[in-house]
Amino acid sequence: MYLTENQVKAIKRKRGELSISVLALSRELGLSRWTLDNIFKHNHRKVTPATYKKLSDWLINEYAIADIKDSTAVATKDK
Repeated sequence: MYLTENQVKAIKRKRGELSISVLALSRELGLSRWTLDNIFKHNHRKVTPATYKKLSDWLINEYAIADIKDSTAVATKDK
């Protein structure tokens, strides 16, 4: 499977927003630090289906959590 440039940008952006290191992200995802380093720095876009799923699931979950927090903040602000 191949990661698109937009997927890699989104992962990098979210990692930056959360201020977590590549090592911390690798531990959270259960991936090798070297795998993430290759994806981020060496344009290695072909990954295993398991790696693709872990990265996609993490990204979706992080954006969903952020969206829920934003919705909650708006809902409680109006009260």
